[in-house]
Amino acid sequence: MGDKANAHPGAAGRATAADHPASVRNVVLVGHSGSGKTTLVEALALTAGAVNRAGRVEDGGTVSDYDEIEHRQQRSVQLSLVPVDWDGYKINILDTPGYADFVGELRAGLRAADAALFVVSASDGVDGSTRMVWEECAAVGMPRAIVITHLESARADFDEMTRTCAEAFGADDPDAVLPLYLPLHGPQGPDGHAPVTGLIGLLSQRLFDYSSGERKESEPGPEQLPLIEEARNRLIEGIIAESEDETLMDRYLGGEELDFRTLVQDLERAVARGTFFPVLAAAPAAGGAKQGLGTVELLELVTGGFPTPLERAAPTVTTPDGRARQVKACDPDGPLVAEVVKTASDPYVGRVSMVRVFSGTLRPDETVHVSGHGLADRGHEDHDVDERIGALSAPFGKQQRALTHAIAGDLACVAKLNRAETGDTLSSKDDPLLMAPWEMPDPLLPLAIQAHSKADEDKLSQGLGRLVAEDPTMRLEQNQDTHQVVLWCLGEAHADVALERLRSRYGVQVDVVPHKVSLRETFADRSAGRGRHVKQSGGHGQYAICAIEVEPLPGGSGIEFVDKVVGGAVPRQFIPSVEKGVRAQAARGVAAGYALIDIRITLLDGKAHSVDSSDAAFQTAGALALREAAVDARIHLLEPVAEVTVLVGDEYVGAVMSDLSGRRGRVVGTEQAGGNRTLVRAEVPEIEIGRYGVDLRSLSHGTARFNRTYARHEPMPAQLAEKIREQAQGNP
Repeated sequence: MGDKANAHPGAAGRATAADHPASVRNVVLVGHSGSGKTTLVEALALTAGAVNRAGRVEDGGTVSDYDEIEHRQQRSVQLSLVPVDWDGYKINILDTPGYADFVGELRAGLRAADAALFVVSASDGVDGSTRMVWEECAAVGMPRAIVITHLESARADFDEMTRTCAEAFGADDPDAVLPLYLPLHGPQGPDGHAPVTGLIGLLSQRLFDYSSGERKESEPGPEQLPLIEEARNRLIEGIIAESEDETLMDRYLGGEELDFRTLVQDLERAVARGTFFPVLAAAPAAGGAKQGLGTVELLELVTGGFPTPLERAAPTVTTPDGRARQVKACDPDGPLVAEVVKTASDPYVGRVSMVRVFSGTLRPDETVHVSGHGLADRGHEDHDVDERIGALSAPFGKQQRALTHAIAGDLACVAKLNRAETGDTLSSKDDPLLMAPWEMPDPLLPLAIQAHSKADEDKLSQGLGRLVAEDPTMRLEQNQDTHQVVLWCLGEAHADVALERLRSRYGVQVDVVPHKVSLRETFADRSAGRGRHVKQSGGHGQYAICAIEVEPLPGGSGIEFVDKVVGGAVPRQFIPSVEKGVRAQAARGVAAGYALIDIRITLLDGKAHSVDSSDAAFQTAGALALREAAVDARIHLLEPVAEVTVLVGDEYVGAVMSDLSGRRGRVVGTEQAGGNRTLVRAEVPEIEIGRYGVDLRSLSHGTARFNRTYARHEPMPAQLAEKIREQAQGNP
């Protein structure tokens, strides 16, 4: 890059509506917390002319706060969009959270973008979670580039960090990760550190000096030419090899001098194929400087080296009833297909939806069809409704700039979509369509809550509904066994943000209570019981007697009721009443208040009265009989056991297996998963893994993942079971 020096002030600035997909670039910034993503976004906006200095927005001649502390903290945990204009292109910059708890926001950013820019701190390096996101991008072939930040650090080493990135991201081909520029160092300071003051363009063979606060271009000196030549040759060979341009390779090997534009075209081809990953450097503007180091080069890479929305394959689309539909990729004149990638609530304009348009053109004030996404198991409503959208806008900080339209390939914010949730599809009301959903991470940290007061209780349901509408990675559970309201989150930070949003956005104060696991009870051996319900108090009395036998059944059998009454001891019309009574008592439990399962209840005998027997009397007698049978029987408390799979780096396998054993888990097998990782399979009581996601992240330094599925209920150890019984008796 580098032929567009001292760039385009007339063409730059805050973005408006795009008129053709080829003029749009959608790029998502990825990196761990502290890598400098948000600072880089601000630096790019400053260089593009969208702000007049870092943190301040130019808006109709007035300057307003762009990044108050509160707003900056809010951006650190959610996906944000900053559209800018550069050289006639509209660049939608998507800034994602660096915290692992907000991977849902990251996945939304990946869904909305066409390329990813991985931000790596020169002082901190590449962490495990960033590697995992890289692998996710590789799995879908997303084009990627790398930008190294924090070059001002005394221990920053661009060359060493480039080698680290090649090892981390290059897999078997380190020549696929190569720098487009080399750093230009200034004089050494007292500490021996020579700060980076500019860049040397390897393709353009030009120097770009930022030491004055503005980018100045010049020819390289004789002392730089040998350094450029070796790195340039390796870069050109890597680009040509990864673009698979055999004709160009023949010309290069034949000694022909390749022109800059041809090399850039091959670079774009290699990057778009997801096989070549250029490395750049960037630093924010210092003092009153107008351009941060490397920001012009980054913007040029995005516009000249990243793919357009036209190069993205058409999404998988069906009708709401499941019939396949073919949609042309990124056609502004095609049928409307847009997706809500983020939902937020604004105190002034209500719900605001960030939308990526994949086909057709979205316009303000039109009626669209909203198709639900099938996340009913997470507390999200399934729906297929028509809605009239409000204004379209391009966001910038807390401000919104009105848009006249949003074409295929563009992103926009839509106001007043009151039913649409994250992951929903927007389409024509006359031609409803549904996009295949993207993969959502499974929330595995339970947060049991209850309303703080009666006033909060009245608002809780609505507040929770809005909360999960914004965040599809959150699951809302109304547990019928424990009678708890449970928010399933991705981690502690995710849970903290959820509680704060309930309080500040929806005015609901809640208390966090200990999460209860759904235990069960069962009979350990055969037992008998007799229920006698006889009362006489004037008028019709109550008379019902029944004798039952209870025996255990294999796990998963549920409750069986068997009628073995002979001679009409219990009239036929009252046998269902006995069954109803014992099943109701089984649901209430007989030892610690947990439901009975896996037993057979056999009705053997009984007595009835011609006048005083009734349905209610025999229901009561059945319940009494089951309770009496439990008095002399051994009752086991059963706990749910989960099948757990942990994908972890080989260096942490021993620690993970030891930790699982300490949770009363049984490791049932391991297998190699590639990439120096192992898949550990285990069975672990659910009561022991309530916080496992948090603990595993700490144990593996954020590099492990786990999933769990319910397997069965098993008897608890006697000591634990007795403790729970005592607690139940103390809190009836």
